Amino acid sequence: MASNPQKTTELKIAEILRRKNLSVTDSRKKILSIFLSHPDALAHGDIEKKAGEKFDRVTVYRTLQTFEEKGILHSIPTADNSVLYALCKDCGDGHHHDDHVHFICSQCQKTYCLDDVVSPQIGLPDGYRAETVQVLINGVCKHCA
Repeated sequence: MASNPQKTTELKIAEILRRKNLSVTDSRKKILSIFLSHPDALAHGDIEKKAGEKFDRVTVYRTLQTFEEKGILHSIPTADNSVLYALCKDCGDGHHHDDHVHFICSQCQKTYCLDDVVSPQIGLPDGYRAETVQVLINGVCKHCA
């Protein structure tokens, strides 16, 4: 019997939401499915377009905030002071362990999480304590090279 990829994705989505103690709602399922099918980081507007007219701006915003708080997504600040979102690899509620580098392609404008490239340790002066380190690299991605 052949496996059904759509059913497998639906089960994975339900499992992620339950593991994070979240209700399995249509908006959460749809938004999480969008992230599972896109390897690059997405802006709020991208998610709205991909989710369709069924979900309003506030629902998308609240879902993104909840996913970030629960460690499903992490945010990536951009040079123009907007925010992109990407799936977390191994994060918990309010504790993000995404210490990887983010790569922004200057040609296709996509932002990728480079999970295997760890952000360098930064030696801070006495009295300073880092909470997060964001490393952004601009260049040309492997798809555009």
